[in-house]
Order: sequence, then structure tokens, then C-alpha cells
Amino acid sequence: MGNVFAAGNPTPTSTVSGIGTMPSPPSSPIAQLAKNANGGESEDLPNPGKFEDLHSKVKELMPMAFEGCKLLINKGLTNHFQVGHQITLSSDKEKSGYHFNATYVGDKQLSPTESFPVLLGDIDTNGNLQAQCIHQLTDRIRAKALVQTQQSAWSVAQFDCEYKGPSYTATVTAANPDFINESGIFVAQYLQSITKKLALGTQILYQYGQGQEMSEVSLTGRYTGDNWIATGAFSPAVVHLSYYHKGQNNVQIGVEFESRMGETATTLGYQVDVPQANLTFKGSLDTNWRVAAVMEKKLQPIPFTFMLSGVLDHSKSRFLAGFGLMIG
Repeated sequence: MGNVFAAGNPTPTSTVSGIGTMPSPPSSPIAQLAKNANGGESEDLPNPGKFEDLHSKVKELMPMAFEGCKLLINKGLTNHFQVGHQITLSSDKEKSGYHFNATYVGDKQLSPTESFPVLLGDIDTNGNLQAQCIHQLTDRIRAKALVQTQQSAWSVAQFDCEYKGPSYTATVTAANPDFINESGIFVAQYLQSITKKLALGTQILYQYGQGQEMSEVSLTGRYTGDNWIATGAFSPAVVHLSYYHKGQNNVQIGVEFESRMGETATTLGYQVDVPQANLTFKGSLDTNWRVAAVMEKKLQPIPFTFMLSGVLDHSKSRFLAGFGLMIG
């Protein structure tokens, strides 16, 4: 699952050690459905990927708008180690400041784009720390740990263990587990390929603390077409739908609908790539009449990327603009 605190600030993780070979989860009703749909065989089905990535195609289209000016400097010190600096100046004091981040990638290479372990860290001048560790323990087991502090005070700890089967992915997550004070959040997720295009899954969330308990079960489905992806997640409290479409001429469009705790929002996002000009443009419009756009222009052959950002919030009659430069 990704971060169960997705509504808040991003958080870090820690390592799960001492895990040997994990037995395959028992056959579930969803897995049995996959076998029945494929003549009793599910081994030829593809792995459906991570549960947390179900809506990622649409979310990647949404612009990360910002206000004021931003400077990012990334420097690779070795083949495995990289550091970065970010300076932001904004009219909002909480968004202004300096961030230092570091990334370490190990030498356990599983593919041309994946090496482990991965260590990520970010800290600002207010003492807010985010740290993350990801490691591939075996060919099928991956562990993640996230840790976050706010103003030098312990805030969040989250631990994930993911098992990647031939045609399914199972994940268990524990967030802020405190067995002494009897509080915490525990999540179990299972995603199974039914056919080569259809995947179904379920999520069970259990939360307890301060003498109260809460549990929630949600169902998820994803259908992948030739150039589009439709995804839906349903629970008593949340309805989350998304549709992604890849058009011609480097144009991508996505729509996301989310109803949570009585609040409903629909967002339309798009991305246009102009390879000839080394230009990428992202834009979004939601039902709260908030329009956002970000343009990124690579200034080749020098390793600079120039960014322009704009946000027009009609509901608050406010316009925010920003520009930035990324080096490295």
C-alpha cells in the first residue's frame, strides 16, 4: 500500500530484517476466480503490480504547482550516492525554506531500472525529517520502512512488506504501531490478475486507539485497454474512480473522481509532451474551480530545466504564480 497517511505530509520508512522465505498466501476467492476464467490456470497471467499504483497513471498527469521561486540542485557524488538542495521563496512562510536531501542506491541490481537497497532522506531547517528505506529481501519479498518527524518530534512510522507472486501481489502495512498504548493502523491488501487485462483486489483496514476500534473493507478493480486504463475502488466511506487515456501526438488525459467523508471532487488532468522543443506541459481543472498548470523546459545541452507554474482558484478569487530552475 503506499502511505496510509496520504492525506497528510509524505512520510518515511524503516527496514524489515530477519525475514526468510515467506510462504505463498493461501488461495483466495479472487485467485480461484482467476483460475476459473483461464481454464484452471493462473500461472500465465501477468503480475498486476502494486496496489498503491492503481491510480498512479492519472495522478502522474496532475501538475505539482508551486508559488514564488524555487531552485533545485542535484549532484551525483558517486554511481550510488546523490545529494540535492532545494531553496523555496514564497509569500507563505510555511512553504519557504531550505531542504537538503540525499539518495543512496545499492548494487543489488534486479533490472536496468531497479537496484537495492534504496535509502532516501530529506530534512529542512525546521527539523522536519523524512526518511525511507526500500530493500528487496528475496526475489519475491520487498520491505519498506518510513519515518517522519515534525519540528524534531516523532510523528509517523510505517512498515510495509510486499509479496509479489506470479499473478498477484499481497501487501501488509503497519502504521504507528504502539502495543504499549494499544494504538495503530494495520492494512492488508491483495491484488489478483483475473485475465491479462482485468485485475481485482481487496483491502482490509483496521485501526484502534483511545479505546475505540474501526475496520473497513474495500474492493478494487482495474481494466487495461490498448491505450486506456479504468480503475475503481469502493468502500462504505470512499469511492475512488479514475480513467487514463493515452492519445496521439504525445497527449495524455486523465479524470479522477473521489468521494471521501461526504466531500466529493472530480479532477481533469492532461499532459502534452513536445520532444522537438524538450518541453512538457501539465494542466488540471477540478470541480472546485481550481485551475493549475506547470511547464517544464529542458535547456539542453546544459543540464538545466526551467519551470513555470500558475494556479487560479476561482472559489477564493486568488492567483498564484511561480518559476523555478532545476540544475542536474
